[in-house]
Amino acid sequence: MTNNKTILSLGAHPDDAEFFCTGTLALLEKKGWQIHLATMTPGDGGTVQYSREEISRIRRAEAAKSAGMLNGSYHCLESSDIFIMYDRPTLLKAIELVRKVKPAIVLTTSPVDYMVDHEMASKLAQTACFACGVVNIETPGAEPFEPIPYLYYMDAVEGKDNFGTKIKPGTIVDISDVMDVKEKMLCCHESQRHWLLKHHGTDDYVISMKKLGAERGREINSQYAEGFRQHLGHAYPQDNILKAELGDLVHIV
Repeated sequence: MTNNKTILSLGAHPDDAEFFCTGTLALLEKKGWQIHLATMTPGDGGTVQYSREEISRIRRAEAAKSAGMLNGSYHCLESSDIFIMYDRPTLLKAIELVRKVKPAIVLTTSPVDYMVDHEMASKLAQTACFACGVVNIETPGAEPFEPIPYLYYMDAVEGKDNFGTKIKPGTIVDISDVMDVKEKMLCCHESQRHWLLKHHGTDDYVISMKKLGAERGREINSQYAEGFRQHLGHAYPQDNILKAELGDLVHIV
């Protein structure tokens, strides 16, 4: 258990959190946690009908609406789709965000996924957590803090790596009771549903989200679940705070 009840989801694009972790966020919000959703980009490439500026404005608003359903805040670090870089300027923005939010927990995208944007966001989040207390990294207006947050990786798209191998989560959270909230949050991203229909041939946004949720649910004999892998490298927290906070809803596998 912790006295700091702030959690940050740092993904690549608007709707990453809604696909992979907002069920868990909804459960934590019920327990008094403050929710922050952040994306590296505003989703400026996800359109076939709007300009970059127009779709960015639309998708920021959709993301903020979604975060508001958990009484949360939305942050965008204003990178560009396809061009999320692991470089000094982008890292400084990620470190500054973590320092401003001061989360106890950070959830981020899978380090191995179908597109490099997700992988870069994952690496940026990892380093931002590690560097948040390094005093010689300067982020004016955002002071360093300790300790390093708990870091968890969300599922990859379709729950598989780049070679089609299924990814096995170490922590599975039963979200059956809050799937309605997760679905409503995903549906806030109306513009992305239209983009996927044109670009990927995917017509039903919600069905694909629920499919992975049901797959994870079957692993723990529940209706819906979300899977995570905890970063357990040197200096990162080693106990499982999700299990401590959510109890029997969390299954260690």
